[in-house]
Amino acid sequence: MIYESKNLANETWRLFRILAEFTDGFESLADLGPAVSVFGSARTQPDNLYYQKAVECGRLLAQNNFAVITGGGPGIMEAANLGAHEAGGKSIGLNIQLPVEQKPNPYQSLALDFRYFFIRKVMFVKYASGFIIFPGGYGTMDEFFESMTLIQTLRIAPFPIVCIGHEYFDGLRTWMKTVMHEQFHTIDAGDLDFFHITDDVREAVQIIQQCYKEECWLRQTPAAKSTPDAALALDKRVLSNGKGAGKEA
Repeated sequence: MIYESKNLANETWRLFRILAEFTDGFESLADLGPAVSVFGSARTQPDNLYYQKAVECGRLLAQNNFAVITGGGPGIMEAANLGAHEAGGKSIGLNIQLPVEQKPNPYQSLALDFRYFFIRKVMFVKYASGFIIFPGGYGTMDEFFESMTLIQTLRIAPFPIVCIGHEYFDGLRTWMKTVMHEQFHTIDAGDLDFFHITDDVREAVQIIQQCYKEECWLRQTPAAKSTPDAALALDKRVLSNGKGAGKEA
C-alpha cells in the first residue's frame, strides 16, 4: 500500500507539471499570429540541398508575414529558423528534452523547452496555418501522419500539408494509394488529397498563403460532407476558432 500511495502522489504531481507546461506554451504563443510549422530531419547538414531549401522556406514564410515554428534543434529545424531569422521574422523553436540532449539552434527569437512530446505536438498544430514537411525520420513522419489523422477524424479544421521532395515522398504516396487504399481499403481515395508534394518551396509557401487568404478551411473535407452532423461539427469548430485552421475542438 505504501508503494502504491507513493506512486499515486507522484502521478498527481505530474498532472501539475503537465498543466504548467501547457500554460507556459499557451501564454507564450497566444499573440503569435499566423504561423507555419516546419518539420524535417535533425541530421540534415548545411551542405545538403534540403537544408538550403529549408533556409529559403523559412525566409519566404517570414517575408510573407508567417511566423516559423520548428522543433528548435539542428538540421532542417535550424535551417528554417535561420531563414526566418535572416528575414527578420518570428522564429520559434519548440525544443524537447531528450536523454541525449537536443541542442537548441541559435536562430530562435522565442525558444520554449518541453518535457512532454504530446504537449509540444499540440503547440505545433494549434498555432499553425499549415505544415511544411521536409525529408525526415520517425519524428517527422509522426507529425505528418498525426496531422492527417486529425483532419480525417475532424478533430481540426483542414489546413495545407505540403511535403518537399518528390524523390523522398512519392514512394510513400504510391504505397498509401496502392496498398492502403486499393489493396486493403484502410483509407479513402479522398484521404490522399490531404497533402501535396512539390520540389519548389515557393510553391509550398504559395499554397499556404493562398489557403490563409481564402480561409480554405471553411471548405468542408470529403469526410465532413459525409453526414450533416459531421459537417455541423466542423462548422462549429471553425466559427469558434476564428481565422486559423490548426486549432483543435
